[in-house]
Amino acid sequence: MRYLVTARVKAERLPALRRAIGDSSLGAGSVAGDEYLRDMGRARELPDGRVKWVETCFCPTPLAEERPYWEEYFHLLAVKDAHARSRCRDENGTEPWACCNCDCTERLERWVGRQGKAFLG
Repeated sequence: MRYLVTARVKAERLPALRRAIGDSSLGAGSVAGDEYLRDMGRARELPDGRVKWVETCFCPTPLAEERPYWEEYFHLLAVKDAHARSRCRDENGTEPWACCNCDCTERLERWVGRQGKAFLG
């Protein structure tokens, strides 16, 4: 399933987050692997300081695996389904791991990409 995540960086953790991104250690030890770095590469910082990104997660509970890694650096403000669960081929069982190569959130990702500025810019 894909989620639209809205978060705010913990100001005191920003230097550590930048280091973790720079040395590619963000998410080290997680089964999600490089997804954290990929997410930050596409994340957008809004004028009010919030950060948005679209995240893929296969946990029964949204971001169950990723949440501790993100909460080290961010206050998670909202985690919303990025599209209807009934149409998610992974979620409805028609194609396991479909979210890896699915373009179901392409429009949403383009929209997010036009918001604010690149987080890593």
